[in-house]
Amino acid sequence: MAAISEHPAGSRTAIHPPPAGPPASERLISLDAYRGFIMLLLISHGFGFSVLKNYPGWEWLARQVDHVAWEGGVFWDLIQPAFTFMVGVAMPLAFARRRSQGASSGELFRHVLWRAFILIVLSNVLSNFNSSKPPVLQFINVLSQIAFGYVLCHLIMQLPFRNQVIAGAALLAGHWGLFVLLPGADGPWSQSGNIGAVIDRMVLGYNYSGYYTTVNFLGNAATILFGVWTGMLLMQDRTHAYKMKLLAGCAAAAFALGLVLQPFIPMVKRLWTASFTFYSAGWVILMLMVFYWTIEMKGYRRWAFPMVVVGMNSIFIYSFSQVLHGWLNRGLGVFTRNFALLGEAGAIPQNLLVMIAMWYLCYWLYQRKIFFKI
Repeated sequence: MAAISEHPAGSRTAIHPPPAGPPASERLISLDAYRGFIMLLLISHGFGFSVLKNYPGWEWLARQVDHVAWEGGVFWDLIQPAFTFMVGVAMPLAFARRRSQGASSGELFRHVLWRAFILIVLSNVLSNFNSSKPPVLQFINVLSQIAFGYVLCHLIMQLPFRNQVIAGAALLAGHWGLFVLLPGADGPWSQSGNIGAVIDRMVLGYNYSGYYTTVNFLGNAATILFGVWTGMLLMQDRTHAYKMKLLAGCAAAAFALGLVLQPFIPMVKRLWTASFTFYSAGWVILMLMVFYWTIEMKGYRRWAFPMVVVGMNSIFIYSFSQVLHGWLNRGLGVFTRNFALLGEAGAIPQNLLVMIAMWYLCYWLYQRKIFFKI
């Protein structure tokens, strides 16, 4: 279950690894800030910008805050990959810290399994909480997808690095092969007849809305694995410049692979195809580079404080948003009247106000050094 842990509210810096092995590294401020940035986007509900589709000249912004219907990608399609990627980045740092505290390999694996189980349980509680229908078992929520990928990536991390790369390629090749070798009547990448949808109907008895599939966890695990390798790089006793150059090269390679694969494997976030996996990885690595360069290299940290506050309580704010966002929105709407004087555009300040209120809840916890962890 979620536990409450206490950490110093002061700054966090990387610890260079000693020659004997990986360090018990503390979380970098840039990682907390990046995680907080993603969580703020996640709880913003698009900042209400979707209403701008009815305002000439602003339609482009409205498109960026909603998922594409099927093939392609916009900014909103990068949020889950970024969240998933950050889980991977944290894994080698967290495991090194546990090992430094005396945890054995068996204890660490049991911790991984327990955490994955709790994530799946929490995922199903949150996804069913506000439903008027009987609860249903699901594995497509971001927490469930992370749970499967978390276990897979922990096992892959036990391999030599070359074999880790082979395993990552096998994940994506296996996902591709599953869809191509067992195509539906309308082709391997159709919305409703693909093999992922068939498996869900057989196992769960229904298909998810939005044409998502449970087997997305294979591509999702590859995104987590990219994060794992990034975390391993950040732990190395190398210069910031070296790490930035390597990250830039990886981002460029990811973009290239995504675009090269797209004619053969459509870029479909709802299926987490290989082309989408690589293309989205390019973007999330670039975003991490911005935070790393600004905070760790240049030392500009004050601007990131609002995001750090949220990033250090990501499970809390995600759960609160899933369960109580509507309640908070309605409650504040009693006083703001949803900014009706602005017409449809009133949704923008209303959403910003709700987000600020949720941020303050995280700040209240941060001041008291209360951080919810799984």
